[in-house]
Amino acid sequence: TDSIYIINSSVQVIEINSDPEVTLLFFLRKYHIFFHFSVTACLVPASFFCRAAVTTREGPCVLCFYEGIAKAHSPQCGFCTLEMVMTIYTVLRSHPELSTEQLMEILSGKSLTSSTVEEYCPSKRSRDAGAFSSRGSGQKKEECQPVDPTQELRMFFWGLHLRPHFLLVSLTFQGEITTWITPGTQKDLLRLKLRYPRPDMKFKEVFHPIIIHLARILELFIVINIKEAARVAELPEEKTQTYRALLKHLRSLAGQQIRNMAYSLGGHVISRHCYSDLNPILAVGNATLNLISAEGTRQIPLNEHFLAGLASADLKPEEILESVHIPHSQKWEFVSAFRQAQCQQNALPHVNAGMRVLLKEGTDSIEDLSIAYGGVGAATISAHRSCQQLLGRCWNELMLDEACRLLLDEVSLPGSAPGGRVEFKRTLVVSFLFKFYLEVLQELKKLVKLVSVPVGALDSRHHSEISDQFLSALEDFPVTIPQGVQTYQSVDPHQPLQDPVGHPIMHLSALKHATGEAMFCDDIPMVDKELFMALVTSSRAHAKIISIDVSKALELPEVVDVITAEDIPGINGAEGDKLLAVDKVVCVGQIICAVVAETDVQAKRATEKIKLTYEDLEPAIFTIKVNRAGNVEEVFEKVDQIVEGEVHVGGQEHFYMETQRVLVIPKTEDKELDIYVSTQDPAHVQKTVSSTLNIPINRITCHVKRVGGGFGGKVGKPAVLRAIAAVGAIKTGHPIRLILDCEDDMLITGGRHPLFGKYKVGFMNNGRIKALDIECCITGGCTLDDSELVTEFLILKLENAYKIRNLRFRGRACVINLPSNTAFHGFGFPQGALVTESCITAVAAKCGLPPEKIREKNMYKTVDKTIYKQAFNPETLIRCWNECLDNSSFHSRRMQVEKFNKKNYWKKKGIAIIPMKFSVGFAAKSYHQAAALVHIYTDGSVLVTHGGNELEQGIHTKMLPVASHELKIPMSYMHICETSTATVPNTIATAASIGADVNGRAVQNACQILLKRLEPIIKKHPEGKWEDWIEAAFEQRISLSATGYFRDYKAFMDWEKGVGDPFPYYVYRAACSEVEIDCLTGAHKKIRTDIIMDMPLPGSHFRVELKYSPEGVLYSWSLDEYKIPTITDVPEEFMSPCCHRHKPH
Repeated sequence: TDSIYIINSSVQVIEINSDPEVTLLFFLRKYHIFFHFSVTACLVPASFFCRAAVTTREGPCVLCFYEGIAKAHSPQCGFCTLEMVMTIYTVLRSHPELSTEQLMEILSGKSLTSSTVEEYCPSKRSRDAGAFSSRGSGQKKEECQPVDPTQELRMFFWGLHLRPHFLLVSLTFQGEITTWITPGTQKDLLRLKLRYPRPDMKFKEVFHPIIIHLARILELFIVINIKEAARVAELPEEKTQTYRALLKHLRSLAGQQIRNMAYSLGGHVISRHCYSDLNPILAVGNATLNLISAEGTRQIPLNEHFLAGLASADLKPEEILESVHIPHSQKWEFVSAFRQAQCQQNALPHVNAGMRVLLKEGTDSIEDLSIAYGGVGAATISAHRSCQQLLGRCWNELMLDEACRLLLDEVSLPGSAPGGRVEFKRTLVVSFLFKFYLEVLQELKKLVKLVSVPVGALDSRHHSEISDQFLSALEDFPVTIPQGVQTYQSVDPHQPLQDPVGHPIMHLSALKHATGEAMFCDDIPMVDKELFMALVTSSRAHAKIISIDVSKALELPEVVDVITAEDIPGINGAEGDKLLAVDKVVCVGQIICAVVAETDVQAKRATEKIKLTYEDLEPAIFTIKVNRAGNVEEVFEKVDQIVEGEVHVGGQEHFYMETQRVLVIPKTEDKELDIYVSTQDPAHVQKTVSSTLNIPINRITCHVKRVGGGFGGKVGKPAVLRAIAAVGAIKTGHPIRLILDCEDDMLITGGRHPLFGKYKVGFMNNGRIKALDIECCITGGCTLDDSELVTEFLILKLENAYKIRNLRFRGRACVINLPSNTAFHGFGFPQGALVTESCITAVAAKCGLPPEKIREKNMYKTVDKTIYKQAFNPETLIRCWNECLDNSSFHSRRMQVEKFNKKNYWKKKGIAIIPMKFSVGFAAKSYHQAAALVHIYTDGSVLVTHGGNELEQGIHTKMLPVASHELKIPMSYMHICETSTATVPNTIATAASIGADVNGRAVQNACQILLKRLEPIIKKHPEGKWEDWIEAAFEQRISLSATGYFRDYKAFMDWEKGVGDPFPYYVYRAACSEVEIDCLTGAHKKIRTDIIMDMPLPGSHFRVELKYSPEGVLYSWSLDEYKIPTITDVPEEFMSPCCHRHKPH
């Protein structure tokens, strides 16, 4: 079938025999129609959009809501801003007067970096008058453009307008190995099922010969018999128990965009996923599956036999699921649903459950009982045996005790259960039952009041009244609308209007992020003769490579070559840390070779054809770092009390939205390469490619326009991947594009180092800590990478904000056969601070004192020296602490928390306040240098370039105010293009919270040099204009280009003596958070957070733990298993004022 595509209402594209394996994203790039896209564009094939009008929207015509996003400083890395904007836009098409509640509902489940939902929601005034107000001291209200009713809202992203009469036509697309069929009617589908009894009904990243797509079959999506259907709200409540349980889970099932495209009730039922949220409810609700085939119709029950996949209870190959019949519930019947997941929204559950009980009318005797669980086995598990043994029992505490025992025996989880967390899941099994028990008691109480119940019909042994302390167990945490305030520095009223320093400035790319114009690495259009690369990785943790057979891969069409270690002309990495594995592999995910092909589909397919033969090996060991002050052992003999403990901190994934990617373009002469790369350290990429290819560094130019998040994960590992791509480019002579999928990125790259810490702390009864001994082991992985540096920083930062005279800190980096862990935001501080704060909490518990009292007693009070003898003034630290106590109303709220906890047995609140002394920079002098190049052109415009990389933390936005301040001209005269190793060489990684600092000094130096050259002209014509001065300078042959340089910071550490000045300076924070937790399930909500900081540190993120199997295979390798916080995880109140130094740094 030929496909006709209408793009942006003007471009008509006819694709002959559209390949169903080509996604819409790559189809559009093929025709050089370039744009930013919604998340589903990379998940669905272009075939799906045949005969649809595809409309994209890019450009300067911004509506108020995404201008508001930009001016509220919310895009952050910008890579995911488009998804937010599109989601909002889609709802605005149907609901022009969008409420905050609706916005919260549609954004629930969206992954979150550092933005709050408020920043995505225009105020009422914004919608009516076009104003978006950013609250904060010293910040002027930003005026946004009002909505213009003449604007054509359809001209934006994907407006997919299907023509109704096309829906009934079947479509077929034939690829090389896959046939995609979209039947138009149910009759067409049944005929196809006779012809292809076992096709795949959905599109996944697995190669299938036949795919039947059901999106156009109206009979499967609409209610045919209106008389038999009724709105749930119109039915009596007693009939809707099962429906309400389903609706509860439907609200948290996936995200809005995924539900729109990928989810259906039938697909959910038939997939029988072990984590299914709906099947447990349908199973206990006695649902029936209505099946249809060419031979007729039949019904099968959705019971434990169907869920287990037994052939006798399953669909026949020629049958399809036409509908699901869900019977009404009845009086004295109660149905509930439960789930606990990493996030409230858009996350697979750890465990879920459906529970139903039917009581004998007028009594509390169990007539029928059904309980089903998901997440505890290979499929949904029905506790049929336990339920049968409880029939006839009264609904009381004796029954509850027996039911818990029976369930734990029947629903058994082995220690090797998928996803781990076995004890937690066992707890949820009985916790859900207890919640159901309480819910039924509560409903019984209501029902008894409405009907006449004979005296003695209800068993007197159950508690007719639920204790008030237990009532909180019945309430789920609601999704609330966060509120927040961020204040900014007040600017001197005498400061010149053109001087932007001190003002909150909108990110230079913010509007481009919101409109889709911001170009990331993979947004570069396809270049002539471009090839794609896919990586082949190890499936073994530690093994000898016996053979690599690439013959089958090379036989595939469009496959150009396979790159192995033998193809590397220069150095194949370091000893023990190879770019491409040689002879052996040391972790699952280690790169062995790479396939180069004409399409990404063929490259990925070819990787599966490469045959690897292994011989398993045994694994190995570690190194050690020590720092100490005073005499620990001697002081332990003199203290009042000693407490010992352990702390475990799990590994974490960087989870940058833009995965690792690179485009390498070889030039036609002198072995030159242009490398467009997403990295925090282009100079390191340049050096690694140089040594790998054995060519001089000056032949290699790395370009970094912007990076969609890094957090430390794009410092070291990107160089390896870029070097492999460069080898492919040199060998084939073609440009090479390498893009890692999220799953491959998580598999190949390491993250934050997991830590196991043991502490021994000696203290007096008043809480004063006299001696502290901490030993930490971090998991380095299979190679050294940055593990030694992380260990050093961990040791240096362990003391945090506390002055303890007698200390001994020991750190070890352990070698195990997992991917090498690497730099991560905080670089050892988060793990170390958690160990230290655990010590503080343990001391507080022993002394019977609040933890904040122990913190205050042990904090630095006066000018002193750290454990490594660096001078330190705690004045700003103390001011942050005191302001946080006051602003958060900590003491009064602590009393309220204690009062709440006395009244509630199963829900508890906690409140804590913690100080932070964070060291900035690297512990090495050579890393504290930076350069900048500033050009002034004859029209007066200024081009600023520097060695920092735009990780969308706003480093470019910070450079322009510096240049504006020094040159005394408005920012509108200035522009920053990109970071390039051709303009600023020998750069240092943008990391350690110091990139803006050192590069800003370099820009300042360059501008001062230029202004000094212009001074004679300015003095001679003081009333002249900037443009006139520049023209005069050019006429007088004064250079209008200058290189700035900064190298003033000194940092060193003598580990032999344990002394040094390893950090240029410190920044300080204090934070107070209040949370509430459900003790039965672990569900929690963040009530309020107050953060006082003397200097903002961008990129503060929460992360969740990585999970590995005993064989070294990553469990949490996809978004199904690994969830970062979402918008619903933002505290209900988020306050972030600034605490300023008396003398700004």
